[in-house]
Amino acid sequence: MPSAPPATASSFHPSLRADARRNREKLIEVATAAFAESGVEASLEEIARRAGVGIGTLYRHFPTREHLVEVIYRRELEALAAAATELGVKHPSDIALEEWMRRFVGYIAAKRGMASSLKILMDSNASLFAEGSGILRSAADGLLKAAAQEGTIRNDIDTTDLLHALSSIYSLPSSPEWRDRSNRLIGLLMDGLRRK
Repeated sequence: MPSAPPATASSFHPSLRADARRNREKLIEVATAAFAESGVEASLEEIARRAGVGIGTLYRHFPTREHLVEVIYRRELEALAAAATELGVKHPSDIALEEWMRRFVGYIAAKRGMASSLKILMDSNASLFAEGSGILRSAADGLLKAAAQEGTIRNDIDTTDLLHALSSIYSLPSSPEWRDRSNRLIGLLMDGLRRK
């Protein structure tokens, strides 16, 4: 699962004391893992216990389960966008695109675990998802265009095609081998994108 930069817009709260900031970060980290493993119905008491804080501390930072889900969703988006830039600098363009798609699988895993709460959020905060869609589109577009311009992938695939292909992974049935199967599909997708 990608980890977000430590000081993102959704996670950095300068008004919090250092210990409160650490508690908040630990709660987000533990909740992200718990939701990916057990779904959004994971016990908040267990999340607090694993984070080493009391349930009151969790509720001070996140008054509702949906508030916690929203923060995690934003963090995952920010991490995915930051990864596109980071990978584009560190790797050849086709490798950067493939690695970013593999990180997208981690993003999808987190979303699958939070599906019911995300639906509630979607009904009450459509702008959050419009913003998220724009962030993903921009990240994918930059990587796809760089690889096409370098001639390492076909130039007849657009960002919408790529995101539709990636989003189809979300519909795979949940199973212990879901992540392995998803990564194999990324490999197949890259085989189809690369110039022969």
